[in-house]
Amino acid sequence: MSEPLRSKPRNLLLIVADQWRGDILPKGHGGWLDLPNLHRLCASGTRFSRHYSNATPCAPARMSLLTGQYVMNHRVVQNGIPLPRDRTNLALELRKGGHLPALVGYTSWTPDPRDATAADPRYAMFGAAMPGWTPIRSLEEPDFQLYFGYLDRLGYRLPADPFDIWRIGPESPPTPTPVRREHSDTAWLTDGALEFLSGRNGGGFCLFLGYWRPHPPFSAPAPYHEAVAPADLPPPVRAATTGDEAGLHPFLDHLLATDPADHFVQGAEGLASGLDDHRVTAARLSYCGLVKEIDDHLGRIFRYLDEAGLWDSTLIVFTSDHGEALGDHYLFGKSSFFDPTFHTPLVVRDPRPQADVLRGQVIDRFTEHVDIMPTILDWTGIPVPRQCDGRSLLPLLAGQDAPWRDAAFMEMDFRDLRGGAWHEALGLTPDQCGVAILRDDQHKYVHFTALPPLLFDLERDPGEFRSLADDPDYARVLSDCRSRMLDWRIGAADRTLTGISASPGGLVGHL
Repeated sequence: MSEPLRSKPRNLLLIVADQWRGDILPKGHGGWLDLPNLHRLCASGTRFSRHYSNATPCAPARMSLLTGQYVMNHRVVQNGIPLPRDRTNLALELRKGGHLPALVGYTSWTPDPRDATAADPRYAMFGAAMPGWTPIRSLEEPDFQLYFGYLDRLGYRLPADPFDIWRIGPESPPTPTPVRREHSDTAWLTDGALEFLSGRNGGGFCLFLGYWRPHPPFSAPAPYHEAVAPADLPPPVRAATTGDEAGLHPFLDHLLATDPADHFVQGAEGLASGLDDHRVTAARLSYCGLVKEIDDHLGRIFRYLDEAGLWDSTLIVFTSDHGEALGDHYLFGKSSFFDPTFHTPLVVRDPRPQADVLRGQVIDRFTEHVDIMPTILDWTGIPVPRQCDGRSLLPLLAGQDAPWRDAAFMEMDFRDLRGGAWHEALGLTPDQCGVAILRDDQHKYVHFTALPPLLFDLERDPGEFRSLADDPDYARVLSDCRSRMLDWRIGAADRTLTGISASPGGLVGHL
């Protein structure tokens, strides 16, 4: 019999995949794939069926997850945008409680240039390690060099651009990557996590395990490249033609007309929207293979926790930074406003007895990435900083009927400071590229700063094919959505210092 939790350190395992859709789940737990280890986590934890990333792409999403703030407050609106230096984060707060937050993977953080010079090499990287985390095995660029160096030492012949080692062509059925399964980036990261956990020798730990997959390139090692039968693969959700899709909105029209196929399917030519059915199927099969590979490596982690007696003293949180279009609406990637871009899995296993009431169950409240940092801090007994826009999920896990939001709020920004192609092609300035999204049980409202809005009736149109923003029968719904979005933005405006004030008696309030 395991010891009671109160006699053990409270451990944290935060698992964040990259680009894992919210509908790619185990059989019996909202999905159709055979994922035995994620199945175990769902059965022994609680799944949140309507969990949404607050932003896309990677850096904005991860900053919301790791600071507990909406994009409108942390302002990392695109990859490479710096996080303001005055923002705290999950790791810094965990350190205040005496924890050592370890990082295997990456955070996509960029430093505030007010604390560095333009010559700082971190500005030539996709991301650097966020302050507070102790990197154990990093994939922050250029630290992909660590992984490629590992492959080189094993005798792999790396191309001039090492990323081309996954450039295997868009065949259907998929061709396996030349990297063997035991040497894949997923295996390498898992090895690093296990080395860290075993090195703690049963002591307390806080580990952020960030997998790069199922992020493209969609190429999986054998046998995962053929782990899913084509007959089992659901078809993409899309209109009859790309022209039918493009007519929905100028932003979507531009995306369909410019997004290159080889960003997602290695070796493919032309546009992603122009990929034929065989290549779309091959990409989707490889994506599912990469998911199954992660599931197998989750099994390695879970077995170690079992054998070390840590399973029942560890809070496990599994999610993804954002979703993936995966051929829906003729799109790949995470640059759109459609649900598959923002809907992500969230499974939380709280080992405490008070969470038994919903163990193996599903919570269908609207939850968001900004809730993850408050949940973890609440579980470890560390005060949640006023900076955080989200709320702890622990009351929901305990079955409490707590007041909760009735919609999810999301943001994206399509400015292109590196090339200017996006906003310039649409006749916009960078600061006119903001998008805010409200999604409730029935409707989804997409507000563009300088382009027409979109309104979907999700009960009648779950695939989001027809906008009702100009339909007079929906004028009241449109007005209500705008009002609710304004209420949200006013109520969620940065509150870091709004809880304290000078007074005749001195400073009152709290941080």
